[in-house]
Amino acid sequence: MKKKRQFPHTYVIIFSIIVICAILTWVVPGGEFAREIKNINGIDREVIVPGSFNQVDNQPQSWQIFTSIFQGMKRTYDIIFYILMIGGAFWLMNESKALDVAIYSFLNFTKRIERFKVLKLIGVNNLVIILIMVCFSFFGAVIGMSEETIAFVIIFVPLAISMGYDSIVGICLCFLGAGLGFASALLNPFTIGIAQGLSGIQLFSGIEYRFVIWLIINSIGIGYVLWYANRIKKNPKLSPVYEIDEYWRKKGEAESNGTKNKAEKSAWMVFIFISIVFLLFSFYYPITHLAIGNSSISAPIIPILTAIWVFIGIMALRHSVQLFIVNILIFTILFLIIGVMGYGWYIKEIATLFLVMGLLSGISFGQSANQVAKSFIEGAKDIMSAALVVGLASGIVVILEQGKIIDSLLFYASESMQGYGKLMSVAIMFIFYNLLNFIIASGSAKAALTIPLMSQFSDLIGISRQATVTIYQLGGGFTNLITPTSGVMVGVLSIAKIPYNIWFRWFLPLMLILIVVAFFLLIPTIYIKLNGF
Repeated sequence: MKKKRQFPHTYVIIFSIIVICAILTWVVPGGEFAREIKNINGIDREVIVPGSFNQVDNQPQSWQIFTSIFQGMKRTYDIIFYILMIGGAFWLMNESKALDVAIYSFLNFTKRIERFKVLKLIGVNNLVIILIMVCFSFFGAVIGMSEETIAFVIIFVPLAISMGYDSIVGICLCFLGAGLGFASALLNPFTIGIAQGLSGIQLFSGIEYRFVIWLIINSIGIGYVLWYANRIKKNPKLSPVYEIDEYWRKKGEAESNGTKNKAEKSAWMVFIFISIVFLLFSFYYPITHLAIGNSSISAPIIPILTAIWVFIGIMALRHSVQLFIVNILIFTILFLIIGVMGYGWYIKEIATLFLVMGLLSGISFGQSANQVAKSFIEGAKDIMSAALVVGLASGIVVILEQGKIIDSLLFYASESMQGYGKLMSVAIMFIFYNLLNFIIASGSAKAALTIPLMSQFSDLIGISRQATVTIYQLGGGFTNLITPTSGVMVGVLSIAKIPYNIWFRWFLPLMLILIVVAFFLLIPTIYIKLNGF
């Protein structure tokens, strides 16, 4: 019997790309741009100096393919530790069966509201998918939500499977939703903000047409997910991850019988502790300034949330400890949003927030200090492969940088655009940004490296700098959801237990549709007089 050929493991794919990049360092001439520090929207960033490219001796990489893995781990240590903390924290929460109780309560609620004719016509599950994806898309478009979606995979994959879908739908709810918003950004300070600042145009201008882009891109992306989800709902075995999802189904069956336990003394102690902390924060931060694009909203958000916490917390404790722990999760998410938008939180603060959530969940459920420690280690162990693959993927960029060819690739790509008309130049720039994602996954890094060049190039060919920013925005959004160099993407897939090749095949048709539509959406930016362009 002929042995079935297996697709390479994600680790094998990424290491193979590292080897290919190492081979390129022997072939591609070395080169470097001069760099300078510029203050972009109040933050100092290193950007290239246009016209400063010089050829240098390339540094062929050989045995460095192995040291690049270490360097990659070192470079992405924050995301690696973030994933480990997420794994440990949610394992502690799962020990209480709180998420399972919440999921099944939610599913029972959706069944109850199906009696309304309008909701039954639309489909309650369809409405759930739309609302969740729009929510994540909004945060992707406004605050650049990306790494944060890793934490939600553990919530939405079990939810999607419990609703009769699969793990692909689960990651689409958060990861793809945020990705659609990130690509069609409205006020994202990490992409639009930096690119417009480097281009010397008014910050967050042109939002009217970007809103049209956001609506179209999300309609296509969410529509595609709805079509797929309903197809899987009718015949679950059509799912390419049906056998793989057995892990989640067994886990759900084992935990669905989790009973609702009465809150004990430990849960009440946690409630009092959190309430005191919230009161102190309300005293020191009576007013919160939430930054939304180029404007801000000021309100007593923390004092309001404190009052809500005290009221809902008491009600939850009187019901069950599981409901109280779900309450902790909800307020964790609320403070994540406030922290990011109001206080500039990033990986360190968010990881700490989820760590505290996990510890308090374990204590609320009555676990001893030793039990909490053991549960946290189990969770971190379960998610270890997802954390390590992020560092491995970062080794690709390390090799290109050490080989002195990353600037050369950028320079030759920009040179290839000379001498074409407007439309062809836009097409080449768009293709360039889509391909650049396979080398540089970070949106802000792409802006810092390319916009100083591209904004001046747009002046030469007679298109607006705003159009160039839009090309960068759309071109840097879709292949980013499929490139192995994206630590977020490989982390999300590893947590969801979805092999890279399956995600690649599933997302490829949608990605091609989005890329084609995005290109047509670029045409009005060069031929029609739009506000801000």
